[in-house]
Amino acid sequence: MNKTAQTVESAAAGGAFHIEEVYPLIDGGRFAVKRIAGERVEVWADIYRDGHDVIACALVWRREQDREWSRAPMIHHSNDRWGGSFVPDRPGRYVYAIEAWTDEFATWRHGFELKQKAGADLTLDAVEGADMLTRAQAGGPAAAAVIRRQCDAFLQTGETASLLTDELRDAMAESQLRPDLTRSRLFPLVADRPRARAGAWYEMVPRSQGRTPGQHGTFKDCIARLSDVGAMGFDVVYLTPIHPIGKTNRKGRNNAVTALDGDPGSPYAIGAKEGGHDAVHPQLGTLEDFREFVAACKSLDMEVALDFAVQCSPDHPWLKQHPQWFKRRPDGSMRYAENPPKKYEDIVNPDFACEDRGALWNALRDVVLFWIDQGVSIFRVDNPHTKPLPFWEWLIHQVQLRHPDVIFLAEAFTRPKLMKGLARLGFTQSYTYFTWRTQKWELEQYLNELTGYPERDYYRPNFFVNTPDILPYHLQSGETWMFKSRVALAATLSGSYGIYNGFELLEHDPIPGREEYLDSEKYEIKTRDWNKPGNIKLYIRELNHARRANAALQQTSNLRFIPIEDGNVIGFVKESVNQTNSVIAAIALSRDVHEFWFPLGDVQVGMAGDRRNVAAVENLLTGERYPVEWGGIRLRIDPERDPALLFRCLA
Repeated sequence: MNKTAQTVESAAAGGAFHIEEVYPLIDGGRFAVKRIAGERVEVWADIYRDGHDVIACALVWRREQDREWSRAPMIHHSNDRWGGSFVPDRPGRYVYAIEAWTDEFATWRHGFELKQKAGADLTLDAVEGADMLTRAQAGGPAAAAVIRRQCDAFLQTGETASLLTDELRDAMAESQLRPDLTRSRLFPLVADRPRARAGAWYEMVPRSQGRTPGQHGTFKDCIARLSDVGAMGFDVVYLTPIHPIGKTNRKGRNNAVTALDGDPGSPYAIGAKEGGHDAVHPQLGTLEDFREFVAACKSLDMEVALDFAVQCSPDHPWLKQHPQWFKRRPDGSMRYAENPPKKYEDIVNPDFACEDRGALWNALRDVVLFWIDQGVSIFRVDNPHTKPLPFWEWLIHQVQLRHPDVIFLAEAFTRPKLMKGLARLGFTQSYTYFTWRTQKWELEQYLNELTGYPERDYYRPNFFVNTPDILPYHLQSGETWMFKSRVALAATLSGSYGIYNGFELLEHDPIPGREEYLDSEKYEIKTRDWNKPGNIKLYIRELNHARRANAALQQTSNLRFIPIEDGNVIGFVKESVNQTNSVIAAIALSRDVHEFWFPLGDVQVGMAGDRRNVAAVENLLTGERYPVEWGGIRLRIDPERDPALLFRCLA
């Protein structure tokens, strides 16, 4: 296991104790390790000092805003490697540290027993040990009682056996003074709720949820769609921006520079006379209607995720109220947003470096807090990589100190190191390159990267098969097997995955030569038949049912690829965090019929201490069971019927 090295020396102890190779740790403790509340956090370190004295170590932790520490002993394993653990009992930001000190009584006892075996005179040594008992004072009442009793026994009888009991050893370990105690620096950890690790997301464009062609959808129309979304087994309903849309430089259909009468504009051109980021588009309804939508989602065990896009239309109220928040060109005009060669004439970006940036940052934080007050606890952040990284680190920290259950998803398709940098500084989840990974070798390589160290300690992937901006080339043929294969890969490889509405209907018409939808609903209102023949809603429902029934599929890191000789079939095994559930999967990457051997000879399942070879597998969809013979199982996939086979492992 790879671990980030960290050495801490105590000036007070003269550098006697060294605490090195601490795990888990991100960039030497600069960024927080991510875990799930209620699950045990294992901590390891190499701890040593000069000489032969016996040392003791403890793991200490607390919530960031608390003062009182909790502590647990660390256990020595071998070669100066120590291990301990703690459980963050609720979501929040934590800090932990490692303490080391000389166990003077254990050192005395160890030397005493060696001399005793050698037949040395132990008179003075016994007095020294008894003297330590008289100076012990830091422990609890029970330990104090043991120390008094054993001390009295020695003074009355002179028998050294009373100084060597395990009961006294434990009492003294608790009670003796620790003048050379050394504490490492504090290391940060974020404990999130389980939704941070696992969830099926359904991206919905609210204005396109109506039933009348050309008519703007409402929150009530969105509520009417929830039973359909819930029936497919989704956990999160993610809404594109719901705010008023500007009219200045409004985009027309297919991103035309000039809009025609009736064109609704892009929902990402946020802000108009009706309000800005804390307002709802009047055609969607009222704020009360939105709260009813949130409540309706909750009643179906789904959560709402909102798009947080830090950009403004030229009509946003902030441009008049706070002109100092925006840059102007030499001629006095406002500079619209660009990502050459792309142009976004309908939006402008705030100036995060302006002299009044403190007020700007606070205003953006308050937007997030406002929607939290409306019942939202998940935010998908649009293009965070184009905004200053210190701003996101500050905002996420500010929000999560008040609302530790809030989740932030970074929508950043950019350079890999920048994507990882956003994850390290605090984003709960991250978009990935899965959308473009299609070959077996590149899927395995990419997943091995995401599930390796140190990425697995801070980068939580969310696999989206498509987005309003991206119609990948492999979906543009509209082949059913490909849509099924991609959603099966996303739903089983990653604990979190998502689809953009219309995927279930196999929508696939592109702008010729580009990975973008023709007649994109980013610029127009669409009306769909959500039960259109040929849809794959039932298939998605079965996948999500399998995910909910198998904890192995609700996480990403415990993943191992299985070598299958067919280059167009990818195979893997996943195991739940608590090791009670294991699933194997074989998914076709081409339309051909595949017959192949799935080797399971060295795959073991079960909890630590009781690991066993797989004896049989059970089909997650049909319930059929098959014995594992000769170290594996022969399988057949017909992608036109179902490109994925999923099995629960039985010992």
